[in-house]
Amino acid sequence: MDYTEYAMKLTKELLQTPSPGGYTFKQRELCKKRFEDMGLEVRRTKKGAIYAVLPGKSEGKARAVAAHIDTLGAIVKEIKDDGYLRITNIGGYAWQSVEGENLIIHTREEKEITGTLLPDKASIHVFSDEVREASRTEDSVQVRLDADVSSKEGVLKLGINVGDFVSFNPRTVITENGYIKSRYLDDMACVGVLYAAVKQILDEKMEVSHTTYLFLTDYEEIGHGLYGVSDDVHEILALDIGTVGSYHTSCEKKVTILAKDSRTPYDYEFRHRLEEIAIKNNIDYATDVHFRYGSDATTYALQGTDFNFACIGLGVNATHHYERSHYDGYKNNIDLLREYMLSEY
Repeated sequence: MDYTEYAMKLTKELLQTPSPGGYTFKQRELCKKRFEDMGLEVRRTKKGAIYAVLPGKSEGKARAVAAHIDTLGAIVKEIKDDGYLRITNIGGYAWQSVEGENLIIHTREEKEITGTLLPDKASIHVFSDEVREASRTEDSVQVRLDADVSSKEGVLKLGINVGDFVSFNPRTVITENGYIKSRYLDDMACVGVLYAAVKQILDEKMEVSHTTYLFLTDYEEIGHGLYGVSDDVHEILALDIGTVGSYHTSCEKKVTILAKDSRTPYDYEFRHRLEEIAIKNNIDYATDVHFRYGSDATTYALQGTDFNFACIGLGVNATHHYERSHYDGYKNNIDLLREYMLSEY
C-alpha cells in the first residue's frame, strides 16, 4: 500500500468537512470513527478534544503525538442594514488572503448559506482607483450572501445570526506531479500524516516502543489546543507545518524539525534524537527556526507543565494563504513519525 498516497487522499477528504476553530464537532466525530475503525480505543477530554490510545511494548514513559483539526475561519459579528455581513477572523491571517473566496455561513439550525468575501468597494467600474488603494481590514471587507436579501430583516429570516461560524472554500487540488494545493493544509496535512503512520504500524503489525496517545486538538489556531494530557506522558511531539520561504530552511519535499519558534527553543536532546532518527533512516529533513509561529507543544509547555517537547511537520508554501506541499514531504513526515514511535528513548 502507498501510505503517502493514502495520507494525501485523506487530507483532501478531511478538508471537505469545515472545522474552523470552535466549530470542530463534525470533524471530531469523523476522526473518532476513523480511529475506532483502526481498532483503537478513543478517549475524550472534558473540553472535547479526542485522543486514541496506541498500546506500546512499555506502558511507562508514555508519549503523546498531537495534530490539530481546527482551521482558520471566521464568525459573523454584524448584520448590516443592506443585507451584507461583517465577520471577525478566527486565527491569524490577512484579509487579502481570502478576498474573493467563496464561503459558507453555518447557522444555529445547521443550515449552510453560501456567500463571498469582498471588500466594501469591489468594483473597479464603480469605485475606480479606490478599489486598488483601499486597505483590507475587518471593518472594510464584507460578505455578499447568495440570497435575495437587501436588509437586516431579510438576513435574519434566512436564519443567520451574529455568532454563526464561517468557513472558506479550501479548493483542494492534487496535481499529477505530486503537489497538493489547498487552504488549511495547516494542519489537515499533518492529520493525514498521523493516520498514515499509525495505519502502516497496525497493518504491518509493528509495535511502538511506548504507549502513545494520539491527540487531535481543536483550538490550536487560537492558542489553547492541547490540554488534558495524562500525567504518565514524558514527551509530546507536535505535528504542524514547516513554513517555506525567505530565510527559512523548510522545503515542501522534506520533513521540518523545529529548533525554535516565536515562543521558545525546543528541547535540544529531543530535537537531536529526531535528527539522528532521520539520518539513520535516510529521511530527508531540514532543521528550521520559525517566526510568528507556535505549536501545540510550545503552548502547552508555557502553561508550566512538566514534559519534554518537540515539533515536526510538512514544509508548506504560502502558509495561512492558499497553501501547497508535496508528495515527497508527506513521505518524509510519515517515515520520521513512524520511526520515532518505534524508537526507544
